[in-house]
Amino acid sequence: MRTLLITGGAGFIGSNFVHYMLANTGYRLINLDKLTYAGNLDSLAAVLEHPRHIFVKGSIEDRALISQLLEEYSPDGVVHLAAESHVDRSIDGPRDFIQTNIMGTFELLECIRRYWEQRDAGWKAAFRFVHISTDEVYGSLGPEGYFTEETKYAPNSPYSASKAASDHLVRAYSHTFGLPVLTTNCSNNYGPYQFPEKLIPLMICTALEDKPLPVYGDGANIRDWLFVSDHCSAILTVLEKGKPGEVYNIGGQNEKNNLQVVQGICDLLDDMQPRKQGGSYRELITFVKDRPGHDRRYAIDAAKIRVELGWTPQASFATGLSKTVAWYLANQMWCESIRTGSYRSGWQELIDRRICKSGDRYE
Repeated sequence: MRTLLITGGAGFIGSNFVHYMLANTGYRLINLDKLTYAGNLDSLAAVLEHPRHIFVKGSIEDRALISQLLEEYSPDGVVHLAAESHVDRSIDGPRDFIQTNIMGTFELLECIRRYWEQRDAGWKAAFRFVHISTDEVYGSLGPEGYFTEETKYAPNSPYSASKAASDHLVRAYSHTFGLPVLTTNCSNNYGPYQFPEKLIPLMICTALEDKPLPVYGDGANIRDWLFVSDHCSAILTVLEKGKPGEVYNIGGQNEKNNLQVVQGICDLLDDMQPRKQGGSYRELITFVKDRPGHDRRYAIDAAKIRVELGWTPQASFATGLSKTVAWYLANQMWCESIRTGSYRSGWQELIDRRICKSGDRYE
């Protein structure tokens, strides 16, 4: 049985990746998450007691804990998802992004490097460190063209700058030390378990409260939207087929501007859960002052991963958005617990009940 160390596995993409891997592979997963505001054990409730899933509460900055996990479980690979990721929060308070995304990645790399260097040549050649990054490191596109793996970095927010720095660290550890790393730069993810500060879940949850739906600027900022299960399948493809040292862009081939996204959500809600007072949810759309440095357009050229590794996204934006809205409608208590903050109050009881003597781990 192969073993993976997953960092950030209680977050949005991380929890979806854990569910995907347990359902589709035989890997054993060591899931390390600090459980900041965006980490949610409720997103892992169905798999917390799965025999191939071991959850550990802890930070990627904790070298002693990382070293202990490496020694105890001997993972064959690492999928590094842990990160601060919300652009607006990075504008209001950049420090956490610098600390987690740069220093945290550095501490993790140092532990992994020392662990990897102690092994024999055959095992070292088979090991993989997959670093999950973002298309935001490339900056903003004009009305035409696409980001490729050769696009020059030009990050425009503290968040994207911190991710760009972590990308460079990962590349340096490959070039300098020979660590077999792979980096993926993905487009905007959406789907179940996404913290409702991001556009799609925010609009769904806010609409259900019949409150104004705030759209930045003129709503014409364009993103390439990637359904999270497609992203999970791409990560697994890169892990198992990717060439060490390479970068792979992962896109959903679904360019939509923010207003189109919000209107699509409103139309789906009109069909699935009409407003009690009548009328369309579109009536709630309100344009607000644009955020500082708001990149105009992102779009990914995913030809490399398609041609070299055979991966293509399966979900169209229409089908993915419909599934996403349906999930949030079916899981309104999940959203409500986040709105009230109660999603965190129940964790300590769970932690106390499942804690092992060796540390903050639940097996």
